[in-house]
Amino acid sequence: MSDFIVSARKYRPSTFDAVVGQSSITSTLKNAIKSNQLAQSFLFCGPRGVGKTSCARILAKTINCENITENVEACNTCVSCKSFNENASFNVHELDAASNNSVDDIRKLVDQVRFAPQVGDYNIYIIDEVHMLSAQAFNAFLKTLEEPPKHAKFILATTEKHKIIPTILSRCQIFDFKRVGINDISNHLAFVAKSEGITAEQEALHLIAQKSDGAMRDSLSLFDRLASFSDKQLTYQGVIEHLNILDYDYYFKVTDALLINDIKSLLNLFNEILDNGFDGHHFINGLAEHLRDILVAKDESTLKLLEKGDALQDRYLEQSKACELSFLIPALNLCNECDVQYKTSNNKRLLVELSLMRISSIGHQMTEKKSPKSFVVTLNDEKKHVSVEKVPEIAQKTEKTTENTEVSTFKNIEEKEIVAPKSTPRISLSGKKKSKTISITAAFQDINKVNEEDQEIDTSKLRKTDFPASAMLKTWKEVIVFVKQKGKSNLGITLGVFPPKLKENYVIELPLSNSSQVEMMMEEKYMVLEFLRNKLENDYIEITTTIIEGEKSNIPYTNKDKFAKMMEENPHLETLRMKLGLDPDY
Repeated sequence: MSDFIVSARKYRPSTFDAVVGQSSITSTLKNAIKSNQLAQSFLFCGPRGVGKTSCARILAKTINCENITENVEACNTCVSCKSFNENASFNVHELDAASNNSVDDIRKLVDQVRFAPQVGDYNIYIIDEVHMLSAQAFNAFLKTLEEPPKHAKFILATTEKHKIIPTILSRCQIFDFKRVGINDISNHLAFVAKSEGITAEQEALHLIAQKSDGAMRDSLSLFDRLASFSDKQLTYQGVIEHLNILDYDYYFKVTDALLINDIKSLLNLFNEILDNGFDGHHFINGLAEHLRDILVAKDESTLKLLEKGDALQDRYLEQSKACELSFLIPALNLCNECDVQYKTSNNKRLLVELSLMRISSIGHQMTEKKSPKSFVVTLNDEKKHVSVEKVPEIAQKTEKTTENTEVSTFKNIEEKEIVAPKSTPRISLSGKKKSKTISITAAFQDINKVNEEDQEIDTSKLRKTDFPASAMLKTWKEVIVFVKQKGKSNLGITLGVFPPKLKENYVIELPLSNSSQVEMMMEEKYMVLEFLRNKLENDYIEITTTIIEGEKSNIPYTNKDKFAKMMEENPHLETLRMKLGLDPDY
């Protein structure tokens, strides 16, 4: 039985071209080697498993190769390349800074730097997880890193660039590695599966790539685990079951139910999801991601952001046609609200169910606004709800017998069936008389007109009781008492600094000392207005403010002003303050 080698090691790239998803960095390094413009020290930063250490080893191998190819790759045939491939190279030194982070470890490395290489042109020092070095170790390394011998090259690798001191960063040529794209990981996994003789569905590989979060090493480890589990038959359903991932089908079904406001199906689907062992928080976040992908699929310019397999992408495109932006954006907002509130909610299941019902009502409410379901008509001096379907029936019954008829349209209300009276109905409204038949078309045309009339303010109902300035001043004192009772003492003091003046058209002008008082007054203006209008029975009252230039109020506001005011009445307070060591500002 041969020893098993994990895919992350077995398929570790040995050339620049084999590195997945970092083409910009590998091309830059190849050009630097080709033009002989290599820096003395490099810093490779980025997330885990994206190829930092692999690129460092490939760079170390290539710059010592005796026969570099035209494509700027190592030949793998010279003495230096063979010794490197057999892990027997004396030119490449690797140091794990996580376990060798002391000053003594760095001093040993610095002592080795002085010796020239036995084979090849350079001694290369690869320091992994360099951010783990202590502050003293960094300082001991600074001088060597700034002025190393010509035969020495340093390649530092880290996942946490922000932990490295600026003096080290300024001495290195920095390369930022990015997360590997889902399609790149999926294609590489397909290559590995083919090499290992494993049958794998493209959707399954795509799902593994998504689960790895841009880390190639993680995706290969996951691939090995799933290959063992499925006996070399990787299927989409098998990956879902083994990784306990919520199937996309659920999200498509939930979205379809949301669009038609099918509350029963939504609750049953969510219950099924919970029964399968999934968390409500996981579900609502997945739904938000699903709605986001639908939003992305609605436009060709953003379609590239939809990193899905071809079959799944077609389903997103199809569902995006049924989802309007006016539904998707509020739905995403509600999912976000549920996500924020989930951890603090006492009834988490109810929170998710309410969120689903609120989302489903978005499109339903919009449909109700566009197409009214019912009207209100007056039949024999009695108002009744008439559904749209019932209006033609009533019109037919009353067409021959009614001389003065008219249909009245009001606000859209819930649909209710009515029973037409046996006696001859008399349908009328507003005292107007029209033709002896009911005009259904006119009834529909009047909907918007009536809704607009409902929104207009009836000025005839506004109060306009006249009052003298003395009554206003008396009520003003009551206002001051009222706002202080509301806990707004500063506002009460502000209102009492200067007496207000009654102007034309019931405008009350309030003199103030500064802009801060004006701002305070404007914040609470409507509370004061409401009190005045109710007390004086006049809805036309308005308040304006004006700043009195060059005049300062003698009313104390700050603690210091209040203490100075008290000092005028009792000078001994200053002696007491000094003995107690008090600060009048506080």
